[in-house]
Amino acid sequence: MAALSVSGRNLYSTHRYSTYSTIGTSSMADWKIPSLGYALLGLLQKPSSGYDLRKVFSSTSMKTYSDSPGAIYPALRRLEHRGLVRGTIEEGSGMRRRQVFHLTQKGLSELKKWITRPVGREDLVRGQQEIMLRFAFSETAVGPAAATALAKSLGGAVEAYITQLHEELNASKATMPTSARLAFEGGIRATECLQQWARYVITTYEQENKGGA
Repeated sequence: MAALSVSGRNLYSTHRYSTYSTIGTSSMADWKIPSLGYALLGLLQKPSSGYDLRKVFSSTSMKTYSDSPGAIYPALRRLEHRGLVRGTIEEGSGMRRRQVFHLTQKGLSELKKWITRPVGREDLVRGQQEIMLRFAFSETAVGPAAATALAKSLGGAVEAYITQLHEELNASKATMPTSARLAFEGGIRATECLQQWARYVITTYEQENKGGA
């Protein structure tokens, strides 16, 4: 069987599992973890191979982050270079071997910081996808209290954002085409739905806490 390769490199070569000397130290110092990187950190709370991760991305709604090996494997290399994940070679079925990635303590700490940081206006402007990803990993990475805290932070941010949106609409709607006004109002309604969801989250956890008391 031909050795599996990524970008022309043997998947099982010693060089591939080393410090990845092809990645510049200066560029890594400035590198910020993208959404795909955080998605990988969250998924690697359960050790997985690159192939397993690709299956998750390709068969679930997480496909929006990319199920391409051209995106996933370089992202894993960067995370490993920063010490956030660790790859080990494990024996598979038959004579096959595979690389399994594990979340390191440093990676878990980075994941927790990302999940627990307050939700701000910029998060809402970018859309709710990353907020939902943070929430999805919150309970397993930090605990139920973190999920509740994130929902409360989201609720507060959304309330202020909705006020700003209404002010912007009121200042502009007289000159807006009907289609533009309706589109803007649709955005406000979607944001209000997010606020309702945050309240639902808080209520759900409160009820679970009372039931377990």
